[in-house]
Amino acid sequence: MRLTSFLSCLLVQSLAVNVVSSKQWPLHDDGLNKVVEWDHYSFKINGERLFIWSGEMHYWRAPVPEMWIDILQKVKAAGFNTISFYGNWGYHNAKNGSLDFENGAHNFERLFEIAKEVGLYVLFRPGPYVNAEATAGGFPGWVTTGAYGELRNNDTRYTDAWTPYMDRMSQIIAKHQVTNGGNVFIYQIENEFGNQWLDRVKKIPDLVAIDYMELMESSARRNGIDVPLIHNNPNMNTKSWSKDYSNEGGNVDIYSADHYPSCWSCDLTECTGTNGNVPDFTTFEYYTSFQDVAPTQPSFLAEFQGGSYLPWGGPEGGCVNNTGPDWVNVFYRHNVAQKITAVNVYMAFGGTTGIPFPGVGTSYDYSAPISETRFVGDKYSETKLFAQFLRVARDLTKVDRVNNGTTYASNSAIMTTELRNPDTNAAFYVTAHAFSPSTDRSPFKLDVSTSAGRLTIPQNGGNIVLNGRESKIIVTDFSVGREKLIYSTAEVLTVSIQDGKPVVFLWLPAGESGEFLLDCIRIPLVLKKDGCSNIKFKQGRKGFVTSYTQSKGSCVLQFETGIRFVLLDRSAAYDTWVPSLSNNPFTYENTTVVVQGPYLVRNVAIEKKTIDISGDWSEKTDLEVFAPKAVNSITFNGKKVQTRKTLYGSLIGTLKASTHSVDSVKSSLPALTSWKVNDGLPERKAAYDDSKWTDADHTTTQNPTAPATYPVLYSDEYGFHHGNLLWRGRFSGAATGVYLDVIGGAFSGWSAYLNDKYIGSWVGNKDSNGALELSFANATLNTDSENVLFVIQDHMGKDLRGGATIARGIYNATLVGGGKFSSWKLTGTAGGEDNIDPVRGVYAEGGLHAERLGWHLPGFNDAAWKKGTPDTGLSTDGANFYRTVVPLDIPKGIDVSLGLKLSSPTGLHLRAQVYVNGYMFGKYIPHIGNQITFPVFPGILDYHGDNTIAVSLWAQDAAGASLTVDWTVLGVVESAFDPGFEADYLRPGWTDNRSDYY
Repeated sequence: MRLTSFLSCLLVQSLAVNVVSSKQWPLHDDGLNKVVEWDHYSFKINGERLFIWSGEMHYWRAPVPEMWIDILQKVKAAGFNTISFYGNWGYHNAKNGSLDFENGAHNFERLFEIAKEVGLYVLFRPGPYVNAEATAGGFPGWVTTGAYGELRNNDTRYTDAWTPYMDRMSQIIAKHQVTNGGNVFIYQIENEFGNQWLDRVKKIPDLVAIDYMELMESSARRNGIDVPLIHNNPNMNTKSWSKDYSNEGGNVDIYSADHYPSCWSCDLTECTGTNGNVPDFTTFEYYTSFQDVAPTQPSFLAEFQGGSYLPWGGPEGGCVNNTGPDWVNVFYRHNVAQKITAVNVYMAFGGTTGIPFPGVGTSYDYSAPISETRFVGDKYSETKLFAQFLRVARDLTKVDRVNNGTTYASNSAIMTTELRNPDTNAAFYVTAHAFSPSTDRSPFKLDVSTSAGRLTIPQNGGNIVLNGRESKIIVTDFSVGREKLIYSTAEVLTVSIQDGKPVVFLWLPAGESGEFLLDCIRIPLVLKKDGCSNIKFKQGRKGFVTSYTQSKGSCVLQFETGIRFVLLDRSAAYDTWVPSLSNNPFTYENTTVVVQGPYLVRNVAIEKKTIDISGDWSEKTDLEVFAPKAVNSITFNGKKVQTRKTLYGSLIGTLKASTHSVDSVKSSLPALTSWKVNDGLPERKAAYDDSKWTDADHTTTQNPTAPATYPVLYSDEYGFHHGNLLWRGRFSGAATGVYLDVIGGAFSGWSAYLNDKYIGSWVGNKDSNGALELSFANATLNTDSENVLFVIQDHMGKDLRGGATIARGIYNATLVGGGKFSSWKLTGTAGGEDNIDPVRGVYAEGGLHAERLGWHLPGFNDAAWKKGTPDTGLSTDGANFYRTVVPLDIPKGIDVSLGLKLSSPTGLHLRAQVYVNGYMFGKYIPHIGNQITFPVFPGILDYHGDNTIAVSLWAQDAAGASLTVDWTVLGVVESAFDPGFEADYLRPGWTDNRSDYY
């Protein structure tokens, strides 16, 4: 550069305006060490600021340890730097006094090894209450009987119950803290417990709640937790547990809150009390609340909406469009505008498996970026665009909110928020429609303050455009290596520093114009232009302003200092990956390479002159790699790729199309036709031997809801907490009918039989109770012996929060026309609280006859059974159980997501459950429900061996029931992840001790 140009640049730099004068905020730590610190701006880990961008997953909803690396690699590839895990007290502590952290996925320590391996920090949230739309919010069934008080307080009975679990959890997590060389940097106490105040306005404390929080904090500290403690406040209004807000006890180190602006459920009526009746796509204001409650702490959303769960009766396939790519684009950028610097997205991967909660089916896909099929799409890609920007926007970790309003933009429909780093003067202008639900196309120019002075951008024609539900973060004085991007009207995707020179990736939707100014740099060389048009350069006060129109694909410019700009449209940006050669969660720019083209990039390594990429693809894919100059060859999943080097320094090759497809895999799967069938409900027969069943004979209960009739017929009283429950009551006399009020949770159902004869059913609705008066007119009463009333009920899981103690069972059983029941018997899950299947765990099965006897397990001998198929089904009321064994041999080198698809004729009232190798993987209630496709994880399915598929089919009326079960192939890619791993230990077979539970 000529001396005169250099001096003029220095002169303009001296005219920089709007330097923020920052208040000196205190730097906090937890008093135990300074490894994790925080202030008004952000977290510091080992002295360096980090924008915490976390995603949630639940290991107990994905109980295959060998599969966890697939999920965590995808989380990392999306740009997250943190993974959050909920514990589950009920999963680990099915029986009081018995903890399981060893069997199957109950031993979750592999998660921490994987997190460290892929480069993710860990936020751990053990409970004891987690909510999570799990039965009882994660409480074990035995603690919900009422014998432990109201729960979530300082009652010594409750304290004694949770202490062993929380102590052990803390001891395990302590080993993996950043203070011990691990990756856990923060630990959450309880969840959504905003109970610090009896009266928040008058600040009258709730001493019981405070004592409870202090008991848990003490448990964590005495068991080795020395990282900061947080709590996830249920909303912005409760203002609990912040040291900045009060001096009352129970305060945690760092305040945080959660919010689901577009409803946590696909049923929007569930959220009217929390979010109000606001239009769809409405953003909320958080800044004022955080500055009021926790001004010296980073603004932290410990749960922020990643999607919504699918309730019973919701839309088939969930509500992915409610929180789709456009939602991600607007709402995540909105959080930046609110000066939030720590977010945990709930969920990043939802998972599945039969862990019911009233109102929620067995899917927990949660419309998450990584679907329950483990496959990713546009929502994941849009999340990745935002996350990759966060990763390189280092100055965003320390910003003041200068101002916001509609006067920054030339179009008053645009709201702009200015954030500015007080140390570097870098600024971030978050632009969005002032009315967030707007679908208008709004062009505008923007007034910005830069080191080159106050500017209106773009300077040389064109406009910035928000096209409908869209937001853009416009940067000024943005550091790119040692150089500075004075401004860019295109969004920054990433910056990778290779051989000491930055490669800057900017992106725009195709057809829009972009403009940027690089500090004191002359006209660049255009080394690739097919992805751009109208490229122009015009002298400005600090160099040449580059303007262009983005076309589909990419173009490349190189400036005299060696810095390169790659200009991309959205689709090309979606296909861009920024893996790191390091496992440091900070993911420094000088450790990354850029790979464009594949469906997924999991990992990279450079050995001498070869870069080895591991990842996934399916169709023929153009591959482009930006790596250090010394690299001259590529291997992908260990196979050499023919490559050439471009004029601008990248390597280009092609991944050949896979020989496998969804159709080819589907055609190779064994037909689900060779079924065997047996009676699934012999207990309805009066002569059935129930001598081994539990006597339901309690005459008192500590449950807060006293039953209407006695004995107490609440299943939790007798140690049965999950799945179907079976009751048999005996009586003599001349009764003409029975009144039954059965509590099973929302959408539960039940059927009743008298002396073998079907007398009626509650088919289910939103009510937790199902009450009917049933006539005995169509049954035969025994006049010289006892009569047997049999009731089967579908237990849909326990309610959340204070509702966890609401019983499941028969609230009222009153004979009509005279007489009383002389006795009752009950059965449920084999072994009750003595879980006889510790690998699969407490949620894998219920109390059906077939489940108790292990008919759903591999290795059960069904040779004596008849042939019969579920699509033939039953011609009348009752239940059948079907099983088949089919071999799989999925080709190696591909990742296949398999599932089962269920269907039935319209108008039938049936309840079906599907099992795969002993795991209940789906509940199907077509007259209520929505889910027809049930993905099944590899490891649960044996991809290279025999698999036991079983179905329980319960017809709730005389019309009978039938069910068609078929495979569905949910995705196929060539992959570095092998779903055919050996996992026999997760699929233990039938043993003859099952006969004890007849």
